[in-house]
Amino acid sequence: MLKSQTEWPEPIIRVQSLSEGCKDSIPDRYIKAPTDRPFVNSSSSHDDDINIPIIDLGGLYGDDFDVRASIMKQISDACRDWGFFQIINHGVSPDLMDKARETWREFFHMPMEVKQLYANSPTTYEGYGSRLGVEKGAILDWSDYYFMHYLPFALKDYNKWPSSPSSCREVFDEYGKELVKLSGRLMKILSKNLGLEEKEVENAFGGEEIGACMRVNFYPKCPRPELTLGLSSHSDPGGMTMLLPDDQVAGLQVRKFDNWITVNPAKHAFIVNIGDQIQVLSNAIYKSVEHRVIVNSDQERVSLAFFYNPKSDIPIEPLKQLLTPETPALYPPMTFDEYRLFIRMNGPRGKSQVESMKSPR
Repeated sequence: MLKSQTEWPEPIIRVQSLSEGCKDSIPDRYIKAPTDRPFVNSSSSHDDDINIPIIDLGGLYGDDFDVRASIMKQISDACRDWGFFQIINHGVSPDLMDKARETWREFFHMPMEVKQLYANSPTTYEGYGSRLGVEKGAILDWSDYYFMHYLPFALKDYNKWPSSPSSCREVFDEYGKELVKLSGRLMKILSKNLGLEEKEVENAFGGEEIGACMRVNFYPKCPRPELTLGLSSHSDPGGMTMLLPDDQVAGLQVRKFDNWITVNPAKHAFIVNIGDQIQVLSNAIYKSVEHRVIVNSDQERVSLAFFYNPKSDIPIEPLKQLLTPETPALYPPMTFDEYRLFIRMNGPRGKSQVESMKSPR
C-alpha cells in the first residue's frame, strides 16, 4: 500500500529565484526530454484559430426553452469531444475574479522569507510549493504554487492560508463560496446530460460532503521556454476543475488528437475541465483530457485552479444506471484518497494514471 511521504526527497529550490538569477540558460533539472518539449507535435500554423468551445451560460436559467436546450447540448458536446470548455456569463463577479488573481500575484511578489513561512511538505501539499511528485532526481516543472483546502470544513485551516496580502483570506473565502455554487450548478447539467436525475452525479460525489481545494500557479519568466514546461502533461485527478487563467498571457495547452492547442482565454471566462473522477463515474462517456502549460521569456503568469472533488473516502465507480451488458464498468471502485495518493507519489504523467486503473478485460 502506498504511504505518503513527509519530506521532499531533495532541498526545494524556488523557481522564482532561479528565474531572477538565470540569464540565458536553465538548470538541467528543468530540461524536458525532446519529445516532451513544447512545439514538438504542436499545432501547426493553420490550427492557430482553433480554440476550445466558449459557452455563454447567460440564458441557462431564462424562460426560453430552445436557448436552454442549446446551452445544455453545447456543454454535452464539449464534455464528450473536448473534456474542456470556457464559460462566460457564469454569474461570478468579474471584479471578484480580478481581485482574486491580483491578490495572489501580490503574494508571489512578497519577500521570500514571508512566503517561506508557508513552505509545504508532500504529506498534504498545503502551502507554498515548487514540485509535484516525490521521485528523487525527477525532471521538474518551471513553476511555484500555493495549495489550500476549502472543503470539507474539517480540512479548512486559515493558518495555512497566507495572512498577507491582508485581503487574501477574505478574498479566497468569497471566491471559494462562489465557485462551489457554480460547480454545483454545472454538476447538475452534467448529470442531466447523461440522462440521469440532476443530483445523481453530485450524490455519487458525496452530496453535501464534497471536497474543494485550490492551487494557485505562478509561472516565472523563463530564459529557455522551448526546453521546459510550466506544468507537465497530465489529466486532473479530481472531479471538475475551474481555472481562472492569467488575463494577459496564454499558456495552457490542451491535447486534441496529436496536436497541442493553445487556449485563448476569453475575458472573464472560467476554463472548465473534466477530471478523472467524472470520467470514471460516467464510464468514460465524459473524458478527462491531457493538458500542460508552456512558459515564456517575456512575461510571468498567474492562474487559479479550483478543484471540485468527491468526498475523499467513498468509493468512486461507474454509475450503475449507465452500465449495460454491451457497456460494462471500465473501472473498479477506488476512493479519491487512494487515487490522489497514487498521483501525488508519481507526479504528472499524461493520461497514464487513469488508464492504468481500468479493469482488466
